[in-house]
Amino acid sequence: MPAASNIKVYIKGFYYSFPVQLFILHLRRYQLLLVFWFILASAIHGDFMSAFGADSLFLAPEYLGEVNGLSMAIVGMATGIFIMSWNITTFILHSNQFKFLATTSKPFLKYCINNAVIPLLFLLFYFCKSVYYDVHNELLPIGSVMILVMGFLSGLSFAFIISFLYFFRTEKSMMRTMEPVFRDPKAFAAQFGIGGKHFHEKGILRVDWFFNTRMKLKKPRNVAHYSQEFIDTVFKRHHFSAVISIIVAFLFLAIIGMLMDKPFFIIPAAAAILLFFSVLIAGSGALTYWLKSWAFPTLLLLGIGLNFLFEKEIIDPRNKAYGINYTNRTERPVYDRDSIMQLCTVEKMDADKKNMIGILERWKLRQKEALPLLYVINVSGGGTRSATFALNVMQQLDSIMGGELLKKTFMINGASGGMLGAAYYRELFRLKQQGDSIHLQDQQYADNISKDLLNALFSSFVTRDLFAPAQQFRAGRFSYIKDRGYAFEEQFNRNTGKILNYTLRDIMEDESDAKIPLMLFNATITRDGRKMIFSTQPVSFMMRNWPDSAAGITAEPDAIDYAAMFKKQDPFSLRLLSTLRINATFPYVLPNVWLPSTPIIDVMDAGMRDNFGQESSLRFLHVMEDWITANTGGVVFIQIRDRKDSEWDEGYEDPSITGMFTKPIMTLQHNWMKMQDYYHDEMIQYAHTGYTFPFNKITFSYTPLPKQKGAALNFHLTRNEKLDIRRALHSASNIKAFKKIGFWQAGAPKAVSGGRHPEQP
Repeated sequence: MPAASNIKVYIKGFYYSFPVQLFILHLRRYQLLLVFWFILASAIHGDFMSAFGADSLFLAPEYLGEVNGLSMAIVGMATGIFIMSWNITTFILHSNQFKFLATTSKPFLKYCINNAVIPLLFLLFYFCKSVYYDVHNELLPIGSVMILVMGFLSGLSFAFIISFLYFFRTEKSMMRTMEPVFRDPKAFAAQFGIGGKHFHEKGILRVDWFFNTRMKLKKPRNVAHYSQEFIDTVFKRHHFSAVISIIVAFLFLAIIGMLMDKPFFIIPAAAAILLFFSVLIAGSGALTYWLKSWAFPTLLLLGIGLNFLFEKEIIDPRNKAYGINYTNRTERPVYDRDSIMQLCTVEKMDADKKNMIGILERWKLRQKEALPLLYVINVSGGGTRSATFALNVMQQLDSIMGGELLKKTFMINGASGGMLGAAYYRELFRLKQQGDSIHLQDQQYADNISKDLLNALFSSFVTRDLFAPAQQFRAGRFSYIKDRGYAFEEQFNRNTGKILNYTLRDIMEDESDAKIPLMLFNATITRDGRKMIFSTQPVSFMMRNWPDSAAGITAEPDAIDYAAMFKKQDPFSLRLLSTLRINATFPYVLPNVWLPSTPIIDVMDAGMRDNFGQESSLRFLHVMEDWITANTGGVVFIQIRDRKDSEWDEGYEDPSITGMFTKPIMTLQHNWMKMQDYYHDEMIQYAHTGYTFPFNKITFSYTPLPKQKGAALNFHLTRNEKLDIRRALHSASNIKAFKKIGFWQAGAPKAVSGGRHPEQP
């Protein structure tokens, strides 16, 4: 019986210990604060946003392009700040539950020690996942992994030391202020009262044991004889110190935002996320503490006020296309059916077609053959993985073709990441044509396009978009606000050696003379789903199918010629970097870009409408069919896609009960690209049988190795993902596709009936 009694006492003492009671308190109240821990743990585990590579941001963070001890130290510091923000916020919110701490020295430090259950579990989980990830995904040796771990611990320790030194100093200052009152009983009684309200009321957290600063168990002091005025005074002074620390953190983020044009201040994306969560926790805690039941009404009024200012355009956080004119409000084009139809009358379509035929004639003059093959390249969206794969494929194709790929290519079309890689490779080709010493097959260019873009994005979102005062920069004649869209462009500009930093006007002549392939940049208009086509050449014939009154075909426009619509907004002053970003505006990651029309429209990722660029390319070939039949030996239609076709083994499944409610939405999202594939396969079938010229489609697909997760759909790649993309060039299907290119290079036979090319071995 004594043994059983001792066990009962031990269990009871464990249950009523301060760490356990705090853990239970977090679960009982303010569960919203635990959501942040859940999101972080879920992201690190690979559940939350795993398709976009959220886990890699935390497990292998980059700083200045490297995963090293310094990058981990920065993430460690951010983790320390996040933990301290959580401690500060919960300390403020829960202080009325543990009055005994007010009678001890260093109450906040004791609180942090006893509140360490959740942070310690998180850190243990993080270290286990990080070590495994760095070994298997970043392919780092154990020695390098240990350096990363030590870097993280160093940053974490530094954040803790600075935080506690601050609180120790403020506590000493507070005690010096209150010491004369403590020594004088009359002054103490006068200020805090002898009787007053004491702490016998129900609902106070029961604590039998707590850890002191030396990690020894102690019984809490009885505070029944202390007045409420005294306890509140002690806690309020600590609360004030905590609020000051939150303000300092806020100012720190604002300063970083003002300085982040320098790569030194672009912190790892994981650190930016942790700092963002830190401020969210601190802000929500402060509102709840100071406003109590008025917190929600205050936020509601604040939201209404901000919405009013936004509607009156007093504040305008919307992202703009850098370079064009937003100031001439009276000359903004009207976005309605009549205005759009005026842009694509039969006369305009015919004039633009003749202009394009002139470019085709100049392209033909640059070819060696009398009836050259016309190459069209289509690249898919897919973030940095698509950009890297597209550039790798183009390098290999160019090598096979003896440096003739882009000389034979008339047009490049596509979406999102693939266009980033294609535009970079085209510019390298252009510079080589101008005499620069460039070896197009150099691995350095593939390394450049695969460099990180997410760090700049998230850092800017946290520091600039949310906290820093609005900063402006000039693009041409106009000023614009720096936000994460600007940060993306600047980081991509740095990654690619700043060779793409020019306007559409600067590339117009080379495209018109067919010195380089024509590129059509697309975006999706969110208002109605139409396509916005950005080109240096007039392309009204791409806005709709050619009308035929005799056949009863009127053809409504499903696309807009950007330059024609915004002719009074100086459209060709648009930065090429902005054009690429507009083409790759993945929802939420990058801001939608609004264009100066009436009513205002905004555009987003081209992949929402056509992730492979195939729709526009086939329309172009249809319009130019007669010229192509008479002047070429046929079309080689190259598709470079970041995912395999016919993904039978990747259907949407969710056996959970929540799946019954989310399936209608998630099914559409999961199958979006497959539905585009079905539509495009049908279009290709019509092209095979309908064109009067030889037509052959050759597809290159990024297919990860068996049992490989595959590169994530985002703007960040791990070392293993980069290797996997390079290895994908040598997959069986891609080797077969490269052989097809060799077959066409050797000289393809003429078309058979219907324009379809005979199958080659």
